[in-house]
Amino acid sequence: MAVSLTGTRVSAIALPWFVLATTGSATMTGLVAFVELTPYVLVKALTGPVVDRLGPRVVSWTADAVSAVVAGLVPLLHGLDLLPFWLLLIMVGVIGAARGPGDLAKEVMVPEAADRGRVPMERATGLSGVTERLASTAGPAVGGALVALLGPMAGLTVNAVAFALGSLVIALALPRGMGRAVAAHAAAALPLTEAAPSSEPAPGHRTGRVAERVAEPGAPPPVGYWRMFREGFTFLRGDPLLLTIIVMVAVTNLLDAAFMTVLVPVWAQESGGGPAAIGLTGSVWGIAAVGGSLIAAAVAHRLPRRTVFFTGFLLCGAPRFLVLALGAPMGVVLAVFAVSGFGSGFLNPILGAVQFERVPRHLLGRVNALGDSLAWAGIPLGGLLGGAAVALVGLIPVLLVCGGLYFATTTLSGLRPEWREMDRKRRRGPEAVADTGSTPAERPAVTTGVGA
Repeated sequence: MAVSLTGTRVSAIALPWFVLATTGSATMTGLVAFVELTPYVLVKALTGPVVDRLGPRVVSWTADAVSAVVAGLVPLLHGLDLLPFWLLLIMVGVIGAARGPGDLAKEVMVPEAADRGRVPMERATGLSGVTERLASTAGPAVGGALVALLGPMAGLTVNAVAFALGSLVIALALPRGMGRAVAAHAAAALPLTEAAPSSEPAPGHRTGRVAERVAEPGAPPPVGYWRMFREGFTFLRGDPLLLTIIVMVAVTNLLDAAFMTVLVPVWAQESGGGPAAIGLTGSVWGIAAVGGSLIAAAVAHRLPRRTVFFTGFLLCGAPRFLVLALGAPMGVVLAVFAVSGFGSGFLNPILGAVQFERVPRHLLGRVNALGDSLAWAGIPLGGLLGGAAVALVGLIPVLLVCGGLYFATTTLSGLRPEWREMDRKRRRGPEAVADTGSTPAERPAVTTGVGA
C-alpha cells in the first residue's frame, strides 16, 4: 500500500503539471483528473464480485501490473512524440479503472493481515490509515521535487515503477496462502436462504436481512457475477449503520473535494498567500493527520468508538471552512489545520474496523466495493460544484455554507439510533474462521478491543 499510494500521489503532482505545461489549459487539466477518477469510482463499484471470486491477491498484483505498463507508456510515447491528448485521456482512464479494483483488493486483505498479526482491527486499520497519510504527505513533496528538478516525466516514471514494485510485493512477498479466493468455494458454491428474524442479532449481521448459507452435499457450481453483486447490495441495504456511514461520508467527501480543489486555492490567491500557503496548510494538516493515525493505531481499540468518531469529525470538518472565511492570520489558520488533521487521523481506523467487523469475509469485496464507490461518488463533482458556487456568490459565502453543511451532516446524523451499534462489544464471529478456508487450529487468534 505504501509503495502504490506514494506513486499515485507523485503522479497527482506530475500529471496535472504535465498537462498544464503542454496544453496551457486549466480546463484540459481538470478534464484529465475527471477522466481518471470517474472510471476509478465506477469500476471499483462493479469489481467486488471479481475480487471475491478470483481472490484479492491476484486482483491486486494484476491491476498494479496493468497500471505499471500503461503508466510507463506515457513518458515513453511522449519521448517519441507519439502522445496526442486524446490518447493520454484513454491511458489515464485505463489507469484509473485499474486502480479501483487494485485499491479495493488491498483493503480487503487488511482484516486477514490483522488476524495473522494477532492485532485488534482498529490497530490494523489505523496502520493502514497511517500508511495512506504518510503517502499523502510524502508523495506530493517527492512529486514536486522531481517535477522541479527533472520535469513531469520523471514523476510519471516513478509512478510506473511504484506500480510495478507494488505488484511484485503483493505477488511474491505476502505469506503463502494469503488473499485466496475464499468466496469462490466457501460462499458462491452454497445455496442462499433468507435468515429468519430473531431477537438476538449475530455479530456483524442485521437480523432478518442477512443472507445465510447452508452447506449441502453436492454443492452446485459457483453462482454468476450478478447474483454475487446482488448479494453484496442486499447485505449493504440491510445494514442501517453502514448505510448511514456511507451517506454521511459521501456528503463530507464532496465538501472536502470542493474545499481542497477550489476553495483553498481561491483563498490562497485572494489572501495573497499563493501556492506557498496551499503547500503549508496541506503539509501541516497531513503531518497532524499522521500523528492522529499513529495514536489511533495504538489506542483506538480501547476507546469508545462513537465518542471518538464524532469528536474527530467535529475537529476536522467545519473549523477549516470557518477559519478561512473569517480571514484569520496564517498562524491561526495553521493551528486550526493542525487540530483538524489530528482529529481526522482517528476516523478511518474506526470506520474500517466497523466495516470489517460487520461484513462477513466472503462478502468483503462486494460490500466494500459498493460502499467505497457510493462514498466517493460526490468527489468528481466537488470541484465542479465548488467552482460554480464561488463564481456565482463569492468565496466567503460558499465557505460558510459548506462549513454549516459539514457540521449539520456530521452532528445531526449522529442522533440516529443505529449509531449505538458502533459501541457494542466487539467479538469474533464464527464466519471469520469459516470464510478463510482454514481450520481454527491453523489460524492465529484475533486480539480485539472492547468498546464502551
